[in-house]
Amino acid sequence: MGLEMAKHDIPYVNLPAQGREQLEDLKKILEQVVLRGSFVGTHDDLAALEKRLADYCGTAEAVALNSGTDALFLAMKVAGIGEGDEVITPPNSFVASTATIIQVGAKPVFADVLADQNIDPEKIARAITPRTKAIMPVHLTGRICQMDEIMDLAERHGLVVIEDAAQAIGSMYKGRLAGSIGHFGCFSAHPLKNLNALGDGGFVTTNDKAAAERMRRLRAHGMADRATIEEWGLVSRMDTLQAAVLNYRLDKLPDVIAKRRANAALYQKLLHHERIYVPPCRNEEFNTFHTFVVQVDRRDELQAHLKSIGIKTAIHYPVPIHLQPAAKSLGHAMGDFPMTERQAGRILTLPVNQYMSPSDVETVAGEVLAFVER
Repeated sequence: MGLEMAKHDIPYVNLPAQGREQLEDLKKILEQVVLRGSFVGTHDDLAALEKRLADYCGTAEAVALNSGTDALFLAMKVAGIGEGDEVITPPNSFVASTATIIQVGAKPVFADVLADQNIDPEKIARAITPRTKAIMPVHLTGRICQMDEIMDLAERHGLVVIEDAAQAIGSMYKGRLAGSIGHFGCFSAHPLKNLNALGDGGFVTTNDKAAAERMRRLRAHGMADRATIEEWGLVSRMDTLQAAVLNYRLDKLPDVIAKRRANAALYQKLLHHERIYVPPCRNEEFNTFHTFVVQVDRRDELQAHLKSIGIKTAIHYPVPIHLQPAAKSLGHAMGDFPMTERQAGRILTLPVNQYMSPSDVETVAGEVLAFVER
């Protein structure tokens, strides 16, 4: 009975708190953009943001786009991936990873994951065929994949590595930043991300200057200038307002990461229990904790219980991509990727946002522990 009595108000994310904290600054940014009258195309805010993002991620170039999905699509496009090619990726990611492979005309080939939800390099090795053109590791939750092994496989087989780093800005692996290890790094600035816009946004990092310049053409209809269309492109420009907001919020990112890491560290300390699996942080990792995911039995019951007492959670992701209706043509069935499938029924994302207090974290952890001990 006592478990049902306590009432809390702990949101999964807290964008209203971020809005209140930054409202006056955001009003000034909006006013500056409106009075300049430059809303799309080439502008100082965009150029400044691209330079700062490249510097932050440790690459020569960053190309600002309208979403992390388009970042994946354009990275594959400039890498020459298309009809008849295969791209290896995990089946437990957000759908954009797989969808963009299909959209460029290639075939997604899934490799199962490790206990920490990241792609298993041994499974990648087994999935390589003469048609494999690229590997797309997904740095799920903000933890970078085992990139040494992945880059070694890529070098031995002549493959392109496209990091899906949508959840991992600022994360590191052996001192190297997400998006700087593979040939391309693809990031999202969706409102739920640690570096977030006031709408959709994304960018690609790379050390390939020619590829970056081609992406800048492709994001604007393939235009070299207003009179010259060099190739068929699309509309994937980041607008001025989003660029200005991200320039402003990039200054705040270190503090956001530090607070999320502190909350995650407290969870890790409190949630030591044989019925709760919390992926450990290895010495070579610097995880920025876009999400904090635990694995438990009776997951749906736990989520419902937490919701009933005012603690919001999420599931990333409840149905693996290979079991989605849209994936029927790929020919997969339950049992093909057992680790992914088992995790899909056990994973629960706890709130870890930067507006939580230590007391909030203790409350959530206490309720989780009380439930699993019943």
